[in-house]
Amino acid sequence: MTRYTNSYVAGAALGIVLFLSYVLTGHGLGASGGIQRIAATGVKAVAPEHVDRTPQWAAIAGGDANPLNHWLVWAVVGVALGGLASGLLGKRVRIQTLAGPNVSRRTRWMMALIGGLLVGYAARMARGCTSGQALSGGAVLALGSWLFMFMVFAGGYAVAYPFRRFWN
Repeated sequence: MTRYTNSYVAGAALGIVLFLSYVLTGHGLGASGGIQRIAATGVKAVAPEHVDRTPQWAAIAGGDANPLNHWLVWAVVGVALGGLASGLLGKRVRIQTLAGPNVSRRTRWMMALIGGLLVGYAARMARGCTSGQALSGGAVLALGSWLFMFMVFAGGYAVAYPFRRFWN
């Protein structure tokens, strides 16, 4: 049997990390800002003139600015490396595609790609990912963050039934 950290202990640890994030950086947690900066680095390497002409990219990577010079980038890298280390220590790292008995691997990958694109687009529209909105915004009682999370759960319930065949 695989042992995982007690969810109450993990939740309390996450709360402490969120608190320390506010104390040490003045900002809450979130991933979409760091991922946007990593993406900006890739765009800047391929089309630097496009970065300078696009306000969204220019604000973080225009001119001589280094988009990787931000604490959120290193938080995202740390989460990825920490997850990998945890998986390696728990002997849970392997290449696999989990899909139900009635779903092909190709369909599973297509659904994952479509879902990832929708979530990424929605995070930009909501001006933050679920971790930033729910954890950071919810912790400071931001009304928009609370409404966002209610809509996330409502949306999840709304699409769960028609898409259930992709999990079976």
